[in-house]
Amino acid sequence: MSEPSLETRNLTIRFGGHTAVDDVSCAFRPGELTVIVGPNGAGKTTYFNLMSGQLRPSSGTILKAGQDITSFSPSARAKAGMGRAFQLTNLFPKLSVVENVRLAVQSRHGIGPRLLRKASAFTGLTDAAMRHLDATRLTSVAHLPAAALPHGDQRKLEVALLLAMEPDIFMFDEPTAGMSVDEAPVILELIEEIKQDRSKTILLVEHKMDVVRALADRIIVLNNGALVADGDPEEVIALPIVREIYLGIPADENTGEAA
Repeated sequence: MSEPSLETRNLTIRFGGHTAVDDVSCAFRPGELTVIVGPNGAGKTTYFNLMSGQLRPSSGTILKAGQDITSFSPSARAKAGMGRAFQLTNLFPKLSVVENVRLAVQSRHGIGPRLLRKASAFTGLTDAAMRHLDATRLTSVAHLPAAALPHGDQRKLEVALLLAMEPDIFMFDEPTAGMSVDEAPVILELIEEIKQDRSKTILLVEHKMDVVRALADRIIVLNNGALVADGDPEEVIALPIVREIYLGIPADENTGEAA
């Protein structure tokens, strides 16, 4: 078994008297897509925010490839190879689609904004940005402002930004949230394509069971901030505790296939 690319040890965060994430220890490995599920308020997004640096833990440790990154800022974690997409799109709305991605390419290569340089100096960066737009089926809208895109295309643009940062860990927080039935499959196809690269680790917060079943190599379940199940998707879905807290099926009705 490969060494963990990302690991949390006894990770905990408290807000006043409320423990939102409670002593969670879990390791994630390259070539594995892990879906994190649980009822509303279970601590899924908070756990994501701790791993990506938006929140600092009350106690516990976060390791990336064995290095302690608990004190790293979100930007330092991004530079270390952690890419995060949020429930709500996080774009530069007035910039064009290609400019959004070009900025991500610049950031990945440590090239800051240089206001006195001609646009032609950025040809190579723009070419790289266009390759990411091609991968996410956005070349036809490359020169539109990001704000002009429909919601589904904005989610695709977020994936293009992640690709441009060339992370080895991809984190998606409900990637199909707010998308129509027609739009969602494109995002799932993009995640499936990323999954083909066995050097990548993918973490996904999701509540739609069809998405979970289609993508997951592994499921972990959080409830009241605690890790209550971890393992093979079908085995985890069939557990009485999961059926009760996540699917709403009482433990004494533990018969038949999970819905």
